[in-house]
Amino acid sequence: MHRRRRRTALVLTAAIAAAAPLLTACGNEAHPGAAAVVGGQRITVAQLENRVDEVRRAQRAAVPDETQYRQVLASTSSLTRDTLHNMVLDRVLHRAAQDAGVAVSRREVQQMRTGLERQAGSAKALQTAWLQKYGIAPERLDGNLRLQLEAQKLAARLGTDPSQPAFWKALSQASKELHVDLNPRYGAWDVQKSSRVDARTPWVREVTATGAQQPA
Repeated sequence: MHRRRRRTALVLTAAIAAAAPLLTACGNEAHPGAAAVVGGQRITVAQLENRVDEVRRAQRAAVPDETQYRQVLASTSSLTRDTLHNMVLDRVLHRAAQDAGVAVSRREVQQMRTGLERQAGSAKALQTAWLQKYGIAPERLDGNLRLQLEAQKLAARLGTDPSQPAFWKALSQASKELHVDLNPRYGAWDVQKSSRVDARTPWVREVTATGAQQPA
């Protein structure tokens, strides 16, 4: 049962990226130094760069060989934009969950993490897997799992799943309420076409396949 719930969470957040986040971007120059403005609160360029630095430091520690590290840098060249996308998506999904009366406890996050650590073989193995495959720094792992659980519980509260209009209507309403303003240097989202423009989130796109490989 616990494994099935964990897989459901992974499937839900994978669908978020596949169907494209319902965010708007206007690149308002009234917010200098901001990578994005969500709900009137800035995600500053400095905050974004700090998040990216966390990943780069972890990658460097995991891959001391210079040649291999350069290969890692080349394979994660879109890390900055991917990281900002995750930061914005986190706030939009959290707002949608709040609007629906959904909350995720620390215990639920820990239960999910414990199960994934058991599947990976150890806590370190799970951190390494999330870093290498999805660009999630070890210190951000709990936040990433919380996002997945919020998506799972939001869909359940709505009596739907991420492939259905009701789920997307909730995210769309949340993004409208938050008035997302994305600095165009980091990409944009096209609501009408339901497609992401110049932005990727590897962890939400690929994590479903990883979860599907776990034993039943």
